[in-house]
Amino acid sequence: MHNLMIQQIESIIEDEKNIIANLANISALINMNFENINWVGFYFYENSQLILGPFQGNVACTRLYPGKGVCMKAMETRTVQNIADVHTFKGHVVCDSASMSELVIPLVINDEPYGVLDIDSPVKNRFSEKDQKAFEEIGHIIERMISESTKKGKSE
Repeated sequence: MHNLMIQQIESIIEDEKNIIANLANISALINMNFENINWVGFYFYENSQLILGPFQGNVACTRLYPGKGVCMKAMETRTVQNIADVHTFKGHVVCDSASMSELVIPLVINDEPYGVLDIDSPVKNRFSEKDQKAFEEIGHIIERMISESTKKGKSE
């Protein structure tokens, strides 16, 4: 399933250069094809904050602030955060009380923080190592797409 999802994402972004349109479709694709998730989307890094971008799921936190939450930890440390139980994560920001586990992939363009891909699940221990590796690869695909789009002057 992971390989098919990766192929579909590559197909979606192949001929479309608009970043927002691509991220919206990527979040929809993940939401449709990945079981036991209740939120998937993107946050953009701006002025030391993460600001809500395209997503699928319930209403979300609009801004995430420095030093707080799983998404900010991923962005600030530039490391993937695979949290088995978000309620044990110090500083967890509750946007949806149904979320139990979370996988966050930082997106870095030209060594600068760009944002995160955030996936929440209502199930503890939802994200396996195999899931994490697949989403890391998806993150790299997204980073390349954004980098190529911004080089051509076709950004958000």
